[in-house]
Amino acid sequence: MQMTEELERLKSLQDVLAEKYEIEAKVEELPKTLDGSTESLDRFKREYIEKNKLYEEKKDIVARLRVELDEAQRKREEGERGMDAISTHREYEILEKQISEAQALEDSKRKELQREEKSMAELNDLLKSEEDLIASTEKDVNEARENLDKEIAACNEKLEALKAQEAEISEGIDSETIMKFQRIIKRNRKGIVAVKGKVCDGCHMILPAQFANEVHHGEKILFCPYCSRILFYEEAADLDENYVSIHDDISADDMDEDLLEDEDFIDIEGDDSEDSDSSIKSLDYEN
Repeated sequence: MQMTEELERLKSLQDVLAEKYEIEAKVEELPKTLDGSTESLDRFKREYIEKNKLYEEKKDIVARLRVELDEAQRKREEGERGMDAISTHREYEILEKQISEAQALEDSKRKELQREEKSMAELNDLLKSEEDLIASTEKDVNEARENLDKEIAACNEKLEALKAQEAEISEGIDSETIMKFQRIIKRNRKGIVAVKGKVCDGCHMILPAQFANEVHHGEKILFCPYCSRILFYEEAADLDENYVSIHDDISADDMDEDLLEDEDFIDIEGDDSEDSDSSIKSLDYEN
């Protein structure tokens, strides 16, 4: 395959990979858009369960108070009926006290019952309101999840088409080149840049003269030793004065970590000829 043709195919592959990785990232992030709604729904349900538990406790209290009220009322009525059968003043005093105590207890239980019934009614209204809120939120979440599933399905369909394009374009290109190129696109979205004069148009670093000449000759795929992008030669106008010189102090952080560990990042075909020997591999820093 001619080098020009391979570069053109890599440029096409660049667009395909960039779109593929963008869609993959989107598919990964899309489910998170439901997190807020589902968390709210879960919170509403937990709060409903807690309030419903309190409501059930109120029901038990109301039921007990009704029994106690009925008992107090029964005692009062028994005492009142007994008034007709008393024969002494002492009996009258005892029965009158019993009736008075039963009446006081009846009044107390009635007030307590009314208070608890009112609280239970308010709590019941609140529960009905929360049931409506839960139903509404659940409906919204289900609709959003359905739309999300459709969107993810559309993305996956697009991904399958892009993978097919990727396989077609990649056919015949060295697998190591493809692997490195994929790694570049994941980081930078732009994996092929021009060398203008001796300057990489991706990172704006001045390249060693012999290495720049290798790019100019275009006999093989070469990667920038600083930003790791694939390079092709392009005639340049005057260099931008803001470009960084290779003679400047460069820390290891400025270099591509993956390529620092890859001894063959310049010549991926492993050319051991003297034309691309130590003068390139060691990155001759003289311009």
